[in-house]
Amino acid sequence: MVHEQLKQYVEKIPNKLLEELEAHCPASKLKKAAEKLCEEYLNANIAPGEAVGLISAESIGEPGTQMTLNTFHFAGVAEMNVTMGLPRMVEILDARKSISTPTMEIFLKSPYNKGKDIRDVALQIKETSTSYFVKEFTINVTNLSIELNLDQEKIREVHTSVKTLAKALEKALVKEASIKLVEGDNIELKLKGKDEKSLNVLYKLKEKLKDIYVTGIKGIKQVLPVKRKDEFIIITAGSNLKKVLELEFVDTTRTVTNDIHEINSTLGIEAARQAIIDELLKVIEAQGLNVDLRHIMLVADTMCMGGSIKGITRYGVVSEKASVLARASFETPLRHLTNAALVGEIDYLDSVVENVMLNQPVPIGTGLPRVIAKK
Repeated sequence: MVHEQLKQYVEKIPNKLLEELEAHCPASKLKKAAEKLCEEYLNANIAPGEAVGLISAESIGEPGTQMTLNTFHFAGVAEMNVTMGLPRMVEILDARKSISTPTMEIFLKSPYNKGKDIRDVALQIKETSTSYFVKEFTINVTNLSIELNLDQEKIREVHTSVKTLAKALEKALVKEASIKLVEGDNIELKLKGKDEKSLNVLYKLKEKLKDIYVTGIKGIKQVLPVKRKDEFIIITAGSNLKKVLELEFVDTTRTVTNDIHEINSTLGIEAARQAIIDELLKVIEAQGLNVDLRHIMLVADTMCMGGSIKGITRYGVVSEKASVLARASFETPLRHLTNAALVGEIDYLDSVVENVMLNQPVPIGTGLPRVIAKK
């Protein structure tokens, strides 16, 4: 927990520096020391010609070799894991559109964040399908029908009704079956059309029924209310940021997802850039490692500078390099060189890699200044 006097510097200086300052500086001198530290940190300008990309790559890559943990499991909830460690870092830096364990942290407005009706709120968010409400599927071979024996308690639990369930089934199976309510508030589905394959179709329909969406937010497969510090939040398996932000009891200013592309499509590229920084920091700090924030910011800027998210891959950032030799140095060199030759591309040798390949002084450090003679 950061000291009250240091809270204004949280976004400007890495937390580790603030913690060290708090540990070694008396409380009476803390504010003045923090001001001086902030000034020095922000004014630590890099000299012209500094190879910042190389330093950032080394600073992130070296601690990255020590990462081992693959997944974090939430106790008490089946199939609710979060990918961590090196696999998660690779996902972020590759800018993968389909991530292995999408998850959200949903912050709630008062009074729900104090625990009021927290279970009901969580169940409203969770995607529920037909199988959740059905105790038993009864197949009638003679009539080619299926009767759904419903669990009324579960229907009330998620604040829905038998009619809502029937409408959802009718919408999904409009061409395959007719639906009607029967005694005891159960639902009967009768197969439309009869032929020699009807029995086979009936059994397939029974399996299809189980996964038909009824209520909740699509994509949210599991919900877990947890207490963090002095408030309750909901952690989910699955993500649907746009729909979650529409809920009136959700705190839209703090609710986040770990799916960077979803943040980009919902909140824009600036929010996606910040999400890349936050997600990388989360992975690094969870491993007990320390990487300066500015190295991570450089990576995030590189990935987002074109207005869309580009991965550090041959199809992303590397494909947009101006130098054909720099592109060829990464992967598939023959393809890059052939394409450049076909269009007569000119390489002005302005960067590091291409000059190293040609055994020339690289334009960094003392190799940056050049003497130009007048004709």
